Amino acid sequence: MERISRREFVRVGSLVAAATVATACTQPTATPKPAATTAPAATTAVEATATTAVSVYSEAPMLADLVASGDLPSVEERLPENPDIMPVIEMVGHYGGTIRRGFKGVSDSNGPSKLVGNNLTWYNLDLTLRASLAESWEINDDASEWTFFLRRGTKWSDGSDFTTKDFMYYMEHQLLNEKLTTAPPTNFSTGNPLVLSTWTAADDYTITMKFANPNPLFAFRVVGHQGPPFRPSTYMQQYHPDFGDEATLTAQAVEAGFDTWDKNYLDHDNWYMDPARPCIYPWMPTNALSEELFVLERNPYFWQVDETGQQLPYVDKVTHRLFETPDVFNMWIVNGEIDYQGRHVDSGNITLFKEAEESGGFNVVMGLDAIQFVFTPNIACKDLRMREFLGDTDVRIAFSLAVNRDELNELVYNGMGTPRQSSPLSISPQAYPKQANAYIEYDLEQANALLDGAGYDTKNAEGYRLYKDSSGDTISITIEGTWQAGSQDEDAIQMLVKYFGDAGVKCQYKYVERSLYTEHYLANTQDAVCWQAGRSVMPIITPQTFVGMMPDRPWAGAWGLWKINNSDPNGEQPPAGHWIWDIWDIYDKILVEPDDAMRTTLFWQILDIWAEQLPMVGYLGEFPKLIIVAKELRNYVPGFPFDDITKDEHVLGPQTLFWENPEEHTS
Repeated sequence: MERISRREFVRVGSLVAAATVATACTQPTATPKPAATTAPAATTAVEATATTAVSVYSEAPMLADLVASGDLPSVEERLPENPDIMPVIEMVGHYGGTIRRGFKGVSDSNGPSKLVGNNLTWYNLDLTLRASLAESWEINDDASEWTFFLRRGTKWSDGSDFTTKDFMYYMEHQLLNEKLTTAPPTNFSTGNPLVLSTWTAADDYTITMKFANPNPLFAFRVVGHQGPPFRPSTYMQQYHPDFGDEATLTAQAVEAGFDTWDKNYLDHDNWYMDPARPCIYPWMPTNALSEELFVLERNPYFWQVDETGQQLPYVDKVTHRLFETPDVFNMWIVNGEIDYQGRHVDSGNITLFKEAEESGGFNVVMGLDAIQFVFTPNIACKDLRMREFLGDTDVRIAFSLAVNRDELNELVYNGMGTPRQSSPLSISPQAYPKQANAYIEYDLEQANALLDGAGYDTKNAEGYRLYKDSSGDTISITIEGTWQAGSQDEDAIQMLVKYFGDAGVKCQYKYVERSLYTEHYLANTQDAVCWQAGRSVMPIITPQTFVGMMPDRPWAGAWGLWKINNSDPNGEQPPAGHWIWDIWDIYDKILVEPDDAMRTTLFWQILDIWAEQLPMVGYLGEFPKLIIVAKELRNYVPGFPFDDITKDEHVLGPQTLFWENPEEHTS
């Protein structure tokens, strides 16, 4: 097989031109450049691209049968008065069939969540915002007050009305309950310290959220799978002591395996753990994610249609099958048992997958990956000697210079990456070459000189460096990660261990299952981690990595935990005068700055600090992202960014995917 070069990838998946929305039966010829990140300032939100009025609706045959039998209301009764019209990128589809995917267990809930996640807003294909679950919105002059107008007649998956009561319940009984919400959530709060917004409902379909400070980017906080500001209130009340006896609820919790009512409540609040909990997604669960096969079936009350009035989704069912090792998942792909997935698809196996395309009945579709391969030292870890070592700027610069990025790229990534620091992608409005290219040359001699100059010039008999104190102890860094043996990224980490060893720093990689990894970063017990950095397409919207507030990329360690929640027992206020305070001061200005260009200028000031301090050491990025798409599955095309803010492979809307021959894809 001829290897796909990076140049060819860029040609195929060019993100230079803005996308044009495909009309029926039209193949798109360009893909999107992320637009400016200013939320619409007009009183009415940006409309969906497909604006043709629809007055006649149709539905899937399985639902039509239920309507005919009297077991389901008509499609007109189930849809809102003005349904959201979801554009299709390739062609209008038809109904039926099952999409098969894989997952790694309950700790991998983000996979199914991103697949189904819908919220008040969503993207046009050029990544500007439009109204979605909301019909429109208004904002005041300084963007401190947002009013959303809901689609009248929208319903939860059980047929109950979706109204502002579900927003007010979430605010009054969940966000304001100290057992359920221990700190103001950043999505719905502003200021430092965080101040929770206040909400009022003028009527059943008008919800106003007022913030203590300007919040010009709030429309991006309620996009896709990002935290929805509502809950199925009628259903969740049965688990809440505001609506029942706390002793009875505690007894029910104990019976369910929890020691307190609030833990039982939060378990039911996870849409994927309680199939009886109503949702607003295109597919709804029929069982819990804890089972080996997690099954989602179409939601008969889903509130979107295509431009011809067909109620979405097109596909009847989506399944997620549990796998424990990458080899098993790869075998499923090769055998044609995965129909649509980018998550967990290892680019290191591109040759394997390309060679299996015909026999497996799938295409390897190319997107642009926001993920970048990085090393994350915890500069505020619990071990104070390790904190001193990793907190030294020259040490981190040495970690950058000690790695031969070109060699790493060729040996592990087939030359498909680009040497760079962890930085906004070159297509991003916040791209900043000065920071992306800082200290990326390979210079082992200079790396050793920096480590010597930092005071770590004494070595043991094996050539590994010792701490500066008189203990004689060898510096030994445990690098934690969730990459299993045999995966591409585990291979890359093992190369880092070798490169660091060449500079006299002893390291070892330790694989941990994701739930254990989560326990460790929340307890701040990690020396360092190797978990890829992402959120680099529109980092101004999701800047948590760059400001040290993403605890699973714990370069800020205890300081980041403190910044997120000042009362976190594992958190710690940074020392006065440390450069992280400068990052936070700039970030606070960004949050209230109404001008898009000025926000980017401020963000570049944060990147100036990153260029000097290297809080997270980046090695490679701008990778192609492989998405497995069955040959007969339509409405997915190459070239779109793969990032958390756009729901990874789901940026085009999985509810619009359809089978050419659904009768052959029902298992």
